Amino acid sequence: MMPEDLRTISMFDWLENDLLLTVKHCEPASSDASFRRYFRVKTSEGQFIVMDAPPTKENIEPFIRIADLLTQSEVNVPTIFQQNLTDGFLLLEDFGSQCFLDQLKAAAPANDPCLHPEGNITSATDLYQTAFDSLFKLQTQTPLQNCGLPSYNEQLLHRELAIFNEWFLDKLLGITIPEQIWDTVKATLVESALEQPVICVHRDYHSRNLMILDSDSPGVIDFQDAVIGPITYDLVSLLRDCYIAWPEQQVDRWMTQYFERLHQADLISCNLTQFKRWFDLMGMQRHLKAIGIFSRLHLRDDKSGYLNDIPRTLNYVIAVCATYPELSEFNDFLLTQVLPAHNMTL
Repeated sequence: MMPEDLRTISMFDWLENDLLLTVKHCEPASSDASFRRYFRVKTSEGQFIVMDAPPTKENIEPFIRIADLLTQSEVNVPTIFQQNLTDGFLLLEDFGSQCFLDQLKAAAPANDPCLHPEGNITSATDLYQTAFDSLFKLQTQTPLQNCGLPSYNEQLLHRELAIFNEWFLDKLLGITIPEQIWDTVKATLVESALEQPVICVHRDYHSRNLMILDSDSPGVIDFQDAVIGPITYDLVSLLRDCYIAWPEQQVDRWMTQYFERLHQADLISCNLTQFKRWFDLMGMQRHLKAIGIFSRLHLRDDKSGYLNDIPRTLNYVIAVCATYPELSEFNDFLLTQVLPAHNMTL
């Protein structure tokens, strides 16, 4: 059994006294960048996941509401068997412990388990196809009207970009970016995001949140921050994953195939060049936010493991900046000031 704190005592009380479950074993199920915790509980009645979301820190209502929305869209999300809104507990279906990243790392070269050469792509193709199929359901079968999802608007985009400036540049590296350069970056990324067609966006659709199941795989988790937003957001989250990198030629092939699928479904009317620009710049916006969040998790929350994912994510940003002339000054700033300062922190 788990060491007891006030939250786990309350959780066991709910499971055993309110739900009348006989708990035989309990262990941590996964780590999380938020204040939520997940436990795998084995009971006489079956095996479940318990979400522990302290009400003063987390609101589980969006998880419940969006789980129902995505279930109606035929996206495989965990069934919610029981809920305790007062104390912040949910009893969930157990999707097991193997996510995409686990299997992909197992097939990767030992010298860099988070970078895949061409030779390992074939083994991942079927896995990624299930992710594309699930994403297509999410994008085509989730209604935008009266769905209750917030809009990924200009204010939210600016707020997310500010995380990079505050937590990575300022607090982690002690660097100040020239205002004119930063204004150009923000204007370019926000304009590109807002001109895209909008659909339901999972917002964390990547290898850690896609679970490998025996049937109806993948199981999709961590969807509680879903919004109505840019059509390329989840695709670039998946293909330019902060936790695993693929050769750029393969990313382009996968992106192009999915573009053609969206085009055939009349979800987009742009050409591939325009879609690629949206994809690149949307990824850059997401990666800047992620770098800021990884820095904040280290500095504020004492979760320093995420620092290991900054170099891969920063490389994505530099590659995109090198492609678009309007970002050349930001690219120079990254190469001459940010990279040297960041290398000193490693």
